Amino acid sequence: MTTIETLINTNREKLENLEKRLGFTFNDKHIAISSLIHRSFSAEQSKSFIHDNEKLEFLGDAVVDLVVGHELYNRYPEMREGELSRLRAALVNEAHLATMACTLELGDFLFLGKGEDGSGGREKPSILSAAFEAVVGAMYLDGGFEAARVFLQREFQDWLQSTPEKMLLSDYKSRLQEILQERYNETPEYILEKEEGPDHDKLFTVSVRFRGVDLATAIARSKKEAEQRAAASALQEFEHQEL
Repeated sequence: MTTIETLINTNREKLENLEKRLGFTFNDKHIAISSLIHRSFSAEQSKSFIHDNEKLEFLGDAVVDLVVGHELYNRYPEMREGELSRLRAALVNEAHLATMACTLELGDFLFLGKGEDGSGGREKPSILSAAFEAVVGAMYLDGGFEAARVFLQREFQDWLQSTPEKMLLSDYKSRLQEILQERYNETPEYILEKEEGPDHDKLFTVSVRFRGVDLATAIARSKKEAEQRAAASALQEFEHQEL
């Protein structure tokens, strides 16, 4: 019979690898394991197994909002509430948190039901973003607010150091992925069409493609920015037509 104890005992190496990625060591391994359990896994166990990461996700969501909101508040004291809310929303939406979870390779550590695992659950934005928040919630319970804050500051550092315009621009790519995932359970792909110019002054041409159809193309001085601009253009087109 599966219990939290057996999961800990049979997955010690997995937990150690996760802690290395997080830069944080859990004192309570029960909390750490619980943050990785999707409800589909729990549903396949005995009735006495009532553990999943949804309550930790709820807690982590609040911690992420607070830390990111506080960082934005300090960085942009002149901004009004509405502008700060837009920036925070761009950084903590489902698609963006899923991207951050992918960077940590959280999907490899999750406990999923056989059906969910077989249908690509380790790559689903909804599952990955929830896992990111659950892990933050676990770090908060185990190490306190400061531990969670240090982790989130590190993970969000590059985004927080960018300009407000780039933060909002990044939301276009996240929003496009979120819409396509929600409606079609598929995500877009970004194709580097062309790269030209000297190394110190390159221009990148990127197209965003979905189901073999090019939705939009954009040019920028970095590949990432070209992807964001292509996503922004695709979103404008998407508002006027169905795929």
